[in-house]
Amino acid sequence: MPQIPIIMPQLGESIAEATIVRIAFSAGDAVPADIDILEVETNKAIMGVTAPCAGVIKEITAVIGESYPIGGVLGMLEITEEDALRFGLQETPKPLAEKATAKKVISPKKGDSWKSSVEPTLRGLPVPAHAGGASFLSPRMKARMTELGLHAADLAGVAGSGANGRVTIDDLEQFLEDLERNKITPASSMRVAVADAMRRSWTRPLATVVLPIALDTLLSHRKQQQAKAGPALYALRALAVALGENSAIAGRLIGARIIHPRSIDIGFAVEAADGVLVPVIRNADQFHLSELVERYNRLVELARARRLSATDTGGSIATITNYGVFGLTMATPIPLPEQTLLLGMGVGQTVPSWNPETKTFVPITEAQFTLSFDHRVLDGGAAGRLLLRVKELLNAPEKL
Repeated sequence: MPQIPIIMPQLGESIAEATIVRIAFSAGDAVPADIDILEVETNKAIMGVTAPCAGVIKEITAVIGESYPIGGVLGMLEITEEDALRFGLQETPKPLAEKATAKKVISPKKGDSWKSSVEPTLRGLPVPAHAGGASFLSPRMKARMTELGLHAADLAGVAGSGANGRVTIDDLEQFLEDLERNKITPASSMRVAVADAMRRSWTRPLATVVLPIALDTLLSHRKQQQAKAGPALYALRALAVALGENSAIAGRLIGARIIHPRSIDIGFAVEAADGVLVPVIRNADQFHLSELVERYNRLVELARARRLSATDTGGSIATITNYGVFGLTMATPIPLPEQTLLLGMGVGQTVPSWNPETKTFVPITEAQFTLSFDHRVLDGGAAGRLLLRVKELLNAPEKL
């Protein structure tokens, strides 16, 4: 019978490969069209690889836990002559003699890859006082690091023996050899993606402003609603309204121009296994708070299950993060590389507040709100005014 390859599909605009996490069928199993034969994990979600048509599994060459590039062959499917003609197959492809090559995960000898075999944080490694890190990289050094999948930040604790403390090839090889004496586990694709995003974010001058905001009015309003939004959704909607009034402050600086956003798409951070996902509410300034509750809750569930679609992520102009759920009062979170703003909220605490009318202190529920921003685009004054506008809106929740 004719055979057609089971191909790793294009899973997203910026995704080059995916890791096999589940194989649902075995050789000899009959499958209908469009059923998930395998499940693969990218740095954003878990997705299915479907059968292009009905047929019988001839072989599965993919291996659970290994990564394959987009377009890679994962197995073969026996199909009818009619389907073969429909797909334009002129002849039957030969069965695969051996499995497709997957990404290497071995020790760092020359020519091997460290891309998924280095634990993100290695404890117990002393950092010498004179370690300057890889502040200068020779062409040879850059080539070797590219070969190993390393970045300059990975060598921050290396004491260079070259001129003016520069890290040499010998220093790098010795550093990698020393790492082998430690416990090493592979970093997940999500952990590597988060690390890469934060590394790129940190190339910009980032700053943070802080403002305490009383939550009593918000919490009272929430109790009266049938569909109850969480405090983070209130904050998301308040930020969306504020940015809808002046979108320039969420613009990106590209060269000598500020690129204004086309729409007010706001992301919110959701903790998932070994990382954080940021689903997005599109046009958040155009919907009432009550209209967003169901959409927000659905995206949270999809994010925790790693089932977000490509349209549910990416392209947002700002992010909300509620680090108060971890009991934190204040933090300085980092905006995503493509964003200028990140609004964070701490845990609500009961604090005394002076009432000028009664001339007494009264208890209120208050949380610290932080706004982290790209200092190239905003100054402290503009960031402060935006945060004050968010406070104003949160104290008038009926307008949300």
